Amino acid sequence: MTALALSNPKRAFWLAILLNLIWINASEVFRYFAFVMPLMRSALPQIHDVAPMNLPVFMVWGLWDTVLVLAATGLSWVLLERFGPTIRNAFYAGSAIWATVFVILWLGLWNMNLAPTQVILTALPLAWLEMIIAALIVRWAMRRG
Repeated sequence: MTALALSNPKRAFWLAILLNLIWINASEVFRYFAFVMPLMRSALPQIHDVAPMNLPVFMVWGLWDTVLVLAATGLSWVLLERFGPTIRNAFYAGSAIWATVFVILWLGLWNMNLAPTQVILTALPLAWLEMIIAALIVRWAMRRG
């Protein structure tokens, strides 16, 4: 156990969840509309309605973002609580979450020829930055709480 003594850990955790809910959703929407959607459409024009955005897709995306927010916040919290809320540990936590979620996703898509290399080389660094900031948000909330 670390020397971190939170005055109100529940409040700090829920604050981290709320802030990451806002951050991760904004980041995901930006990345998808600014990069992933146009790149996928230009790379795979032979696939009808590739990278769509409609109500069913939006609803699944909401589920994806909810799971991502809970995983990123919860895992960052556990790792930072266990190893200490340092900036270095936040980078480790964000990188570990990124590798277990995004690298596996995009590597699988690339391996099945469902995502071109250009999309991978654009989406992965942005997703890494997203997870680093999410872990730093958790660190901030922990130190504030």
